[in-house]
Amino acid sequence: MSKEQERAELHRTIWQIANDLRGSVDGWDFKQYVLGMLFYRFISENLTNYINANEPEEGFDYARLSDKDAEFGRADTVKEKGFYILPSELFFNVAKNAPNDSNLNETLAAIFRDIESSAKGTESEDDLKGLFDDLDVNSNKIGATVEKRNKQLAKLLTAIAGLKLGSSNNTIDAFGDAYEYLMQMYASNAGKSGGEYYTPQEVSELLAEITTVGKTQVNKVYDPACGSGSLLLKFAKVLGKENVRGGFYGQEINLTTYNLCRINMFLHDINYNHFDIANGDTLIDPYHWDDEPFDAIVSNPPYSVQWEGKNNPLLINDPRFSPAGVLAPPSKADLAFTMHMLSWLSTSGTAAIVEFPGVLYRGGAEQKIRKYLIDNNYIDAVIQLPPDLFFGTTIATCIIVLKKSKKDNKTLFIDASTEFVRGGNKNKLSDENRQNILTAFKDRQDSEYFAKLVDNQKIGANDYNIAVSSYVVQEDTREVIDITQLNAEISRIVARQSELRTAIDAIVADIEGSS
Repeated sequence: MSKEQERAELHRTIWQIANDLRGSVDGWDFKQYVLGMLFYRFISENLTNYINANEPEEGFDYARLSDKDAEFGRADTVKEKGFYILPSELFFNVAKNAPNDSNLNETLAAIFRDIESSAKGTESEDDLKGLFDDLDVNSNKIGATVEKRNKQLAKLLTAIAGLKLGSSNNTIDAFGDAYEYLMQMYASNAGKSGGEYYTPQEVSELLAEITTVGKTQVNKVYDPACGSGSLLLKFAKVLGKENVRGGFYGQEINLTTYNLCRINMFLHDINYNHFDIANGDTLIDPYHWDDEPFDAIVSNPPYSVQWEGKNNPLLINDPRFSPAGVLAPPSKADLAFTMHMLSWLSTSGTAAIVEFPGVLYRGGAEQKIRKYLIDNNYIDAVIQLPPDLFFGTTIATCIIVLKKSKKDNKTLFIDASTEFVRGGNKNKLSDENRQNILTAFKDRQDSEYFAKLVDNQKIGANDYNIAVSSYVVQEDTREVIDITQLNAEISRIVARQSELRTAIDAIVADIEGSS
C-alpha cells in the first residue's frame, strides 16, 4: 500500500470513528474529545519513545516500569520535554484497562490533572496549563449517567488506540496529518463556526511560501490571530522546523481554539521551548511586545469584526496604529490587524495577510490607511484569490503582502481568481495553481491578464484603490463575432426564407386550383 493510500485509509478510519462515537453530540463540539484523545496518545508515545531512546539498558521499556521507579527520571525529563507521565497513566496502559474501569472518567480526569501539574513551577507551565480543559470527561454531552459516559470514553480510547499511526520513526507525521485532516473535516461540516478556526492547508502553504521567497531559514514566525495554528505550522513543512530558529509565536482570542493551537504544536513535534502561543485580544492587549520584530508573519484574521477603535482614546497613540494618523473603523478591524503586523515586521521580513476584499477600495478611514501604506511603499503585492476557498464563506478573498525594504516604488497586482480546481463542495488551490501564483510573485513583472506592476503614483491618482480588477484587465473569453460575415449569413437566410415562402405559396395555389 502506497503512502497516499495509507493516508487515505487513515482519514477514512478517523472520520468513521468521529461519526460513530459522537452520538447526539454536535460534531464541532465532539472534536474536542477526538482531538484530545489523539493528543493524549501522542504525548504518551512521544514521551515513551524519548525515554526508551535515552536509556542504555537493552530491552528497556518505560511503559512497563513501576511508577515508583519512574519518579527518578521526572525532573530531567520535564526540563527536556516539558511534561511527565507515569507509566500507569500512559495512554495504552489506560486504554487496555478502560472497558473494565467503572471509574474511567475519574481516572482520566486525574491523569489529565497530573500531566498539567507535572509542568507546574517549570518553564513549560504556561504551555501545558489548561490543555485538557475542553476534554470534559464528566460532561452530560457524552452521556446522561456516569456509566454511559464511561462506556463512551472507553469506546473512544479503544478506537484511538486502534489507529495505525505508524512506528516511532514516522509517528509525528501521522499524528500531525491526522490532526489537520480532522480540523479540515470538522470545519467543512461545521459551516461558518468551523471556518473561523481553520485555513485550508493549500492557502496556508501559499502564505508561508510567499513570506520565505529567497530564504532557507528565518528567525521567528508570527500569527496574531493564529486559530488552530495551521498557518504557523506550514513553515515547518516549507522550511523545516529546525530552520525556524527562534520559534513559532501566535495569539488567539478564543480559549478553546487557543488550546487547539497548543495541542497542534505538540502533535507536530514542536517542543514547548520552541513555541509561544498566547490567549487574548491582539489588537487591545498584544502579548509579544518583547519578542517582535518577526521575520515572517502570516495571518487570516477575522473579517470585518468589531473592535474598540476610536472609541478607545488611547489607541490613536499606540505605536502600532499611530503612524497612519487614523484608526480602522470600529465596525471593521481588518486594517487594524494589518497595521499591527506591519509594526511588528522586521526590516527584512515579509507579511502575507488574507483580507476581506472591502479593505481594497472602501473609503473613509480605510482609504487613509491605504494612503499611508502606499505612500510609504509598504505594500509589496495584492493577490486576488478565487471565490469559495474558505469554510464558512464563499467570498473571493485576497492576500496583501507587506515589506519594509522594497527595491522599487511599485505594487504588484496578481489576478488569481481563476486559479482553482473544484474539490467536493469547495474550490481548492492545486499545486499547479499555487505555483502559478508564486511564480508571478517572484517574477514581479507584467503578465497579460494575470499580473501588473503598477507605479505607486498611479495608485495614488486612483484614490488609493488597490482592488486587483482596477489594474489587471481580465481576458475577454466571449466568442469573437465577424459582423460582416454575420450580416451576409443573415441576408442568405432571408433570401432562402423568401424562396421557400414563394414555393409554398405556389404549392398551396396549385392545391386550391385542383380542388
